[in-house]
Amino acid sequence: MTLSFHRVAKREVPVLLLDVKGDLANLKLAFPSFDAAHLAPWVEAARGDDDGIADASLVAKIAEQRKKQLLASSITERELAHYCASAHIRVITPGSDAGEPLHLLSALERRSPRWDTHVEIARNTLEAAISMVLRLMGRDADPAQSREHALLTTIAERRHLAKKPADLASLLPDILEPPFAEIGALPVESYMGGKARAELAADLNTLIASNSLARWRQGQDLDVAKWMEPVDGKTPATVVSVAHLQEDERALALGVVLEEALAWVRGLPGTQKLRALVVFDEVYGYLPPHPNDPPTKRPLVSLMKQARAFGVGCVVATQNPMDLDYRALSNAGTWFIGRLQTDADRGPVIEGLGEKKRGDIDKLVQKIADRWFVVRTAGSNEVSLMQPRWAISLLRGPMTPNELMRNR
Repeated sequence: MTLSFHRVAKREVPVLLLDVKGDLANLKLAFPSFDAAHLAPWVEAARGDDDGIADASLVAKIAEQRKKQLLASSITERELAHYCASAHIRVITPGSDAGEPLHLLSALERRSPRWDTHVEIARNTLEAAISMVLRLMGRDADPAQSREHALLTTIAERRHLAKKPADLASLLPDILEPPFAEIGALPVESYMGGKARAELAADLNTLIASNSLARWRQGQDLDVAKWMEPVDGKTPATVVSVAHLQEDERALALGVVLEEALAWVRGLPGTQKLRALVVFDEVYGYLPPHPNDPPTKRPLVSLMKQARAFGVGCVVATQNPMDLDYRALSNAGTWFIGRLQTDADRGPVIEGLGEKKRGDIDKLVQKIADRWFVVRTAGSNEVSLMQPRWAISLLRGPMTPNELMRNR
């Protein structure tokens, strides 16, 4: 992933990276020279060093290896300095202030100018925020099936269009006494009676009063369009890290972010040029086969099917290809396949490729060495081998909240 951003940064292409494991924040560990002093605070101490400080000889060894490998790929100190001067890396941490905090419900609680210009896009992001609220309440969050979702969306949309507050507390009176007579073609009382609305209002009030909600409502607005804009002339890479969250919370947070990304993409004009990338590392569990349907699946499948027409590329990476939705696999234009030793892993990948010479590909992905990949591009019957070069950033593994705070 660090290699990818170095190349796209040179082309001034912004990137949104979704980080489940906590290691994409390593992008911030890019240094303008080969000086070992840059690496010292980030090199893990050898086992037995009780003070946790890495020995100078170990740091020097890692620095020398980094220098040797990068120079072998014609990455000089001049290239390093240019990269550091031209790239703007930020780490956003929903539900935490370790990085930059994020208001995940901003599409609901903070009125967007989209309500004056692109109502359909504003409505889509509003629906994602309301789905998250309902999931936090333990209620049905499906926009196509949930009556609670339809009621809350109608109330919030009317308030946004009228330029009235639409924070959660402001919705409570309208839930109890809706300021409209019908939802769809049915009277409100027939669609959802007073008792059911009172229970919904009580559950929402409990959520508002809980400490767990507060952390989702702090920080900057969720605004992918802004994240993709240059910062002081530098190409942005925005890492949304959810490694600190519980598994179910990760899916909730990333689902809202992906819905916002999809809404942003659909508001762009079409183009044949690459204008941005959306990268999802360790996608296992977030793009599963039917019937599993986490909050991340719908927007991610839509992005893989539609985003290229708007100049936005999608990159997904996994070590478990058999657990990806087949629709996503069929929409992948370029494949990078590492060594897959089991039939269960190779089968879906090769089938998804539509490869006629199945036996040849099967043998290749069984035998290739570490850090080598079989590359296949849609529309071509040819395959090639690729070995990525050494990463510019120091790949020191997942970063803790304290380390993120130290490197903000």
